[in-house]
Amino acid sequence: MSDRRPVRSMMRWILALIYAVAAYFHLSMPTAFIPIMPDWVPLPYHVIQFTGDCELAGAIGLIIHRTRRSAGVGLAAYAICVFPANIKHAIYGPAIPGLINVWLYHGPRLLLQPVLVWWALFAGGITDWPFRRRKDANRLQPLRP
Repeated sequence: MSDRRPVRSMMRWILALIYAVAAYFHLSMPTAFIPIMPDWVPLPYHVIQFTGDCELAGAIGLIIHRTRRSAGVGLAAYAICVFPANIKHAIYGPAIPGLINVWLYHGPRLLLQPVLVWWALFAGGITDWPFRRRKDANRLQPLRP
């Protein structure tokens, strides 16, 4: 069986960086995200700040060995929870400067949301799928960090 630790580590650091950058934007300019919040979300300004806190905590949590698995689960759940805002942004959101067709941005973004869920679970050491070999699939072993 090949050692997946270097791949998992690289993917963990990249995902942590992505979420740290997202946290920066959510925390430094929360009012820019108000237009994409679904109408049913209460206290949108505070929710946006909370999402920034969650992104930052998840990014840091992925890097710390003791919190890695929890951060992976948390970021996977986070990616599911923000999906309604991504849908609203795709349908009703403001134009994106420099793009003639906003679906060149939104289409791939929406399609990649499940990949973010998987990526968080993989980076957090929750799953090895699809990288494990078939003969390994039936063995119950703890995942290596």
